[in-house]
Parts: sequence; C-alpha cells; structure tokens
Amino acid sequence: MKALIIYDSVFGNTQQIAQAVGAALGLHPGVEILRVSEVKPEQLAGLDVLVVGSPTRGFRPTPAISQLLASMPGNGLMGARVAAFDTRVSLSDIHSSVGRFFVKTGGYAAKPMADRLKKCGGSLALQPEGFYVQGEKGPLKEGELERAAAWAAQLIAAEGNR
Repeated sequence: MKALIIYDSVFGNTQQIAQAVGAALGLHPGVEILRVSEVKPEQLAGLDVLVVGSPTRGFRPTPAISQLLASMPGNGLMGARVAAFDTRVSLSDIHSSVGRFFVKTGGYAAKPMADRLKKCGGSLALQPEGFYVQGEKGPLKEGELERAAAWAAQLIAAEGNR
C-alpha cells in the first residue's frame, strides 16, 4: 500500500493527529507523513491512499492546504482512496451564541477538503472527521489521539476490502 498523509499544523495539534493516523497505517510499508510544505507534486502520483489534515482556521483549511488542493489536477487522484480530517473547537466549548452561529454556518475544514479530494478523482474511504482541541490553541482533548488511530483503522479495513 502506497499511502501519504499530508498535514498542516499551527499549534502542533493537527501534526499529532497526523502522526497517530500514520502510526495506525504504519503497519504497512510505503506509508509516509509529510507537512504540506514538504510535498512535491510527483509524490501524489500512484497513491493507494491519501489522507489530508488541517486545523480549521476561519471555517476552512490553512492557506497552504487550500493551495495544495487547488493545485491538484481534476483526475490526479483516480484510483486513490482519500480521507480528510481537521482539528477544531467543539461547539459545546464556544460560549458565545454568535460564535456558535458562525461555526454552524461556516463549518469546519474537513468537509471542503474531502469534497476537493473527490473532485480530483479520489474515492472517499471515510467520512470527513474532526478531532477536538481545548480552546483555540489546544492541547488536544483527552482521547483524541486514540480516536484518530481508530479512525485510521477503519481506513485500513476499507483498503483491505478492495
């Protein structure tokens, strides 16, 4: 299995999730974890699995992840199973009703990333997922690294059923 996990991270939380996903996938050879700034276009060719992760910043992924996704050709991920995740603040942790309204309206980063991966020809292996941080900067909430590993285990199971 040739798998690539691409992430961006502002406070280190998304990097920790990417590493937990990579560790779960790491039982298979050919698994690589890269920060978005390290990705070369040729690394996106011939993938079996691509996972992209970003913190939610202003209801969307970071500019670097957005730029990477926008640069992918429309059929560049044909044959690849794809998944997307973000790190986010839980709605229950937002004390302002105005803030909750904006988050409910604007959403989080994972779904638009997954939508773009599908537009590039990828087959969605898992529903987009969000992992929770405490406050704006984190740390991750308790149990989120384990939840990320369990999410990745579903990706392995889906890949094994191909």
